[in-house]
Order: sequence, then structure tokens, then C-alpha cells
Amino acid sequence: MNICVVALGKIGLPLAVQFAAKGHRVTGADVDPRVVAAVNDGVEPFPGEHRLAELLKEAVAAGNLTATADTAAAVAEAEAVVIVVPLFVDAEGVPDFGWMDAATEAVAKGLRPGTLVSYETTLPVGTTRERWAPMLEAGSGLTAGEDFHLVFSPERVLTGRVFADLRRYPKLVGGIDAASAAAGVAFYEAVLDFDERADLPRPNGVWDLGSAEASEMAKLAETTYRDVNIGLANQFARFADRRGLDVMAVIEACNSQPFSHIHRPGIAVGGHCIPIYPQMYLWNDPDATVVRSARAANAAMPSYAADVLAGAYGDLAGAVVLVLGAAYRGGVKETAFSGVFPLVEALKAKGAVPYVSDPMYTDAELEAEGLTPHRGETVTAAVVQADHEEYRTLSATDLPQARVLLDGRRVTDPAAWKGRRHIVLGA
Repeated sequence: MNICVVALGKIGLPLAVQFAAKGHRVTGADVDPRVVAAVNDGVEPFPGEHRLAELLKEAVAAGNLTATADTAAAVAEAEAVVIVVPLFVDAEGVPDFGWMDAATEAVAKGLRPGTLVSYETTLPVGTTRERWAPMLEAGSGLTAGEDFHLVFSPERVLTGRVFADLRRYPKLVGGIDAASAAAGVAFYEAVLDFDERADLPRPNGVWDLGSAEASEMAKLAETTYRDVNIGLANQFARFADRRGLDVMAVIEACNSQPFSHIHRPGIAVGGHCIPIYPQMYLWNDPDATVVRSARAANAAMPSYAADVLAGAYGDLAGAVVLVLGAAYRGGVKETAFSGVFPLVEALKAKGAVPYVSDPMYTDAELEAEGLTPHRGETVTAAVVQADHEEYRTLSATDLPQARVLLDGRRVTDPAAWKGRRHIVLGA
């Protein structure tokens, strides 16, 4: 099968490699010439994805994967097109379709009869049928559901473990009609492998959800659930702080019963998914008060952490505070919607002088993100923002002048901070 994957980012490139590893001929299309050149050289353009470097090199050497900047030409040679272009929301929660619109227009120019088009980018409910189908029809002169198949099939993977997640989780598909759905199911059955899971309501594999809208909602619902659950955990943590309780002891006790699945509280919720997709859901369902409240609760956590630090330290005016971790989560070199940004701003608002360090980032990379890297300045307080493994051994000797350590991820050892104020959110 000839396949075109549009956008070779942290999800699109592993998908292209996965398809090529199954013996299909894959062309990856991307607007960044540096990414195109790196892929054609068999070199991963970004680090951190398990096994990507090895599998990419094999796929390119075998002649099963190439890259191009000409999306329309790649689509014209493809029997299936998978689109994984990023979609964000603005400050008011309104989706910005700019990149997706441009990619869809390029796909339409090369679209041929009989082709399957699958959108994997998370979308508001109704977008595939109401926005992409008309755009593809207008640009190609073809009719969706008659001349070409159109489905929505959300990615359900985490960066750093994409290949493992592709095997572990069922692949969801929803078509604009039954024929499109059947084509989508057949395609994903041909390009993916699945592990058996006894905890699923039906066998693992490709699941047809009956419509593109149901498939769109499934992705929004599962990520929104996590945001709401974390928001609840964060509110429990704030209450536990006020009452001098260890919220994790409470949560672990609750979760010992099979009907309770409370998530972990933390200093911030970051990444491309959880901070963004609930806002896409709210765009469809503005009356979802539970979702809106949870999003607000999670967005307030960095500011709350600054308040907790000030409560333990005293007046932060002039205090030199080291923020440990720029990444949005441990072990992943990614700052998308990371809590580091609102935390730094909250500290500055209190008069503190914040510096940032992260074992995965160079000083130049931190500066490129608009952050001030720590270059050995004497710090009087520190905040753990990301749960990097390196911080598990962090001790008072590493920061000899720090009077207070606020652990926002429950990753450090309190015993290593004897004689200093060691504070854990929710404890």
C-alpha cells in the first residue's frame, strides 16, 4: 500500500515509521525542510522517542520511507492519507484551524478517487464532516463518501512511548458513512499490531464507533476526564494543605476500592493534550460547568504553588528561586503548555527572581523558550516543577543556601532535606 502521512512531528513521524515497518511504502510530508532532510537521511529530527532512531534508520534504508515538502504530490501517489497536523486553541478557547486548513487544502489538490483520508489530530465534534469534507470536496472536485473515504481516528499515544501505545490501546475509527468506516478499519488493521488485553470490554484491535462524531467525542471525553479528575485531586490537595493532611495517603486509601480512581495532584497540567482538549470540548459544549471548573482549578495550580512557597519562605521580594524542570512532565523533552511558564510569572509577580534548570535542556535551549537559565547563582528557595528522575536524589547539599524546597511533584526525599523547609503540595 502507498501511504502519505501529513506532518512528521512527534506523533506523525512514529506513525510513518510504524506503517513502513509493516512493509508499506510511506511518504511523509512536512512543511519544515529541516525535518524533510533529516528523515531522508534516516536521522530522527527530535530526541526522546523510544526506538524511533533505530526504526527510522531501518525504514529509510529499506526504501519504505521517504519525506517531501510537496504534500499534494505525495497524496496523488497514495491510497491512504493520514493527517496529524497540530491544532491549538487561543486564549479564549477558540480552535485555531490555520495549519489544519492549509494541510487540508494541500491534500485536496492531490486527492484521487478511491483514496482513504484519515484525520488523527484531535478535533471538536463535527469538524471532520462539517469542515474537512467540504474543503476536500471543493479542492478536489470529488465527493466525500462517494469518490473518496473519510474517517476520524484519534491518536491515543504519549510521546516517548508511541510504539508501545500503538500496540496497547484499541484504535478508534469513525467514518462519515459505513463505507468510509469499513475502509478505515481495513487500513488500520493492515498497519498496526495489537497486544491482547483481558481488561477490555471487547477484543483489542480497531473499533468502529459508528460515526466520525462519536470518534471525535471519544478522544475529547477521555482527555477531558483526566483533566476533571486531576482538577478534583488538586482541590483535595489544597484542602489537605489547609488541614495538615497527606492527600496521597488519602487518595491511595480511596483507590484501594475498585470504584475509586482518583488521579495524582500536582503543580501543573501541561502538554499538548490535557490543557487543550477540554477547551475544544467546551467549544462544542459551553454549558459543561464541571469541565470549565476543573480546567480553571488546574490552571490555578502554579499560582497556588507560588503562594505556598511564599507562606513558607516569607516575603519573596528579591528572593532567588530556582525552578527545577522546564519540561511539562518528567523524562520528556517537551515544554508545550508546561507549568514552568505560569510558575515563573507567578514568582515574578511576588517579586522573586526566578531561574530555571532542566537536565534535558541546555542553557541556550532554555533561553530560546524565554526562560532564564541557572548558571550557578546562589538560590535561596527552589521549586520542583517536573518529575525528572534526576530529582529523586536531590538533597540539601546540592542547594546549600536554599532555605525552602517546594516539591510540586512529590519526587524528592524529605529525609535529604533535614534542617531545611521541605514542603510537598498536598502534604
